[in-house]
Amino acid sequence: MAHMASTRFPAPTVGFDLDMTLIDSRPGIRACYLALSEQTGTYIDADLAVTRLGPPLAQELIHWFPAERIEPMADLYRSMYPAIAIVPTPAMPGAREAIAAVRAAGGRAIVVTAKHEPNAKLHLEHLGIEPDAVIGDLWAEQKADALREHGAGVYVGDHVGDVRGARKAGALSVAVATGPCDADELSAAGADVVLGDLTEFPEWLSAYRPARA
Repeated sequence: MAHMASTRFPAPTVGFDLDMTLIDSRPGIRACYLALSEQTGTYIDADLAVTRLGPPLAQELIHWFPAERIEPMADLYRSMYPAIAIVPTPAMPGAREAIAAVRAAGGRAIVVTAKHEPNAKLHLEHLGIEPDAVIGDLWAEQKADALREHGAGVYVGDHVGDVRGARKAGALSVAVATGPCDADELSAAGADVVLGDLTEFPEWLSAYRPARA
């Protein structure tokens, strides 16, 4: 019966967040903030900044620059980013296996992230992670548009903003407690499932499939 259930289950499309879900972007982002600080002569507490990853870049820059400088500083940061932030950034434990698990289920894996899309693609290419699509520059509820467009039934992320995006899209919210939000915070935000990290995802997915068949 288990075999019959799994063969009837429609191939899932699973969305993944990027920063602190698939990649540990703290080393690269920290280095890029330090370089931006040096180039502009503006103090930035890079260690503090990397404790609150998830929201768009502008939401962090507003802590360090006046409003009229946010857009040019964001452009400068993004232009510096490829040379500084890609190489130091590793994959999160279980990231490759999570993508592979979706593929093994006959599904599609997409990445929906607030990160600047070209830089998001550079991270994935550098790490040899090849999702079926990468959609960038979307945060929280904005992610719902891409999730719906690609028919994602599950969205995996580390931030309460990811939970909100999944819920708005009508997707199952699977949260991983590997970013700035702990398990209790993610549950309180409405996550349907909370995992310690992505190493737990393949086993969860294998159980989820026949349950939904």
